[in-house]
Amino acid sequence: MRVAARALRTDAARGRTHAPVQRFTMQHSARRQFADATVPLAFVDSRDGQTIQVEAEVGKTVLEAALDHDVDIEAACGGELACSTCHVILEQALYDKLEPPDEEEEDMLDLAWGLEDTSRLCCQIKVSPELKGATFVIPEDPDI
Repeated sequence: MRVAARALRTDAARGRTHAPVQRFTMQHSARRQFADATVPLAFVDSRDGQTIQVEAEVGKTVLEAALDHDVDIEAACGGELACSTCHVILEQALYDKLEPPDEEEEDMLDLAWGLEDTSRLCCQIKVSPELKGATFVIPEDPDI
């Protein structure tokens, strides 16, 4: 802090009103990382067939991406793997790309409505560049 204050006083004595601007260049990998900060995803509501396109932040869960964009998905437990209300159905190719669900997720999926072979809980899927263009179908709840 003292060094910065001294630099500002020195600049003021030279007639400058602000600290010198530091210039830097972004490395190629940093530009690449920034470019991949979001990926496009689609959510299809099976009740009305509406498709919602979103830009999801890499590192968040698919559930967080859905909620960030007001997708109509319940998520009663808030993504804590304590319910099955964020159940989605994936295309087979996407399902095969992902890590298989663990035992706890499978137990919760057993409680889900509209269960399919490619069902997952979207609170357990992290957004990554590999999900680019993925479609998640939100099954119709027969109780609604």
